[in-house]
Amino acid sequence: MIEIYPNLFIGNEQDYENKVRHEIGWYVVHACKEPYHRLSLGYSQRGAPKNHPEYLIAKRGSRLILNLVDAQDPAYIPKETIDAALAFVNENLNGGARVLIHCNEGCSRSAGIGLLYLGKFTNTVPKGSFLEAEATYRSIYPPYDPKTGMRGFMREKWNDYTQNEE
Repeated sequence: MIEIYPNLFIGNEQDYENKVRHEIGWYVVHACKEPYHRLSLGYSQRGAPKNHPEYLIAKRGSRLILNLVDAQDPAYIPKETIDAALAFVNENLNGGARVLIHCNEGCSRSAGIGLLYLGKFTNTVPKGSFLEAEATYRSIYPPYDPKTGMRGFMREKWNDYTQNEE
């Protein structure tokens, strides 16, 4: 678990299970379908029921739980899940909380959301070029190693997040 910005941490499932889960005062983005989204909604089939009101995003107290798989194709990264995660992180950081964004391994989905957060809400990484921002971010968060879908999503949407007001 690495602090990439004051009170904003990126990590993996073990960071959550072994540390954060047992401490009071954390806000958490579970950026992975397995096991958190499945457990929160209680489905046993391959995927969540598409008509479920929390199909993409579930909220349980101080936890935001995303139905986010580490897809190879950026088309399968739902923008609304990323937007919800960024808004949740920003709201809770602005409220003075500690926030952990984690996925299973801590190198793709959570790391990508962390990079997008820094690009959208801070001056920590360059805003103009995704490749420059990514290079800077690697020095801040060395485990960063997104799969093609997450990286493709970030590359395609970088200017939307960093140049435009949403």
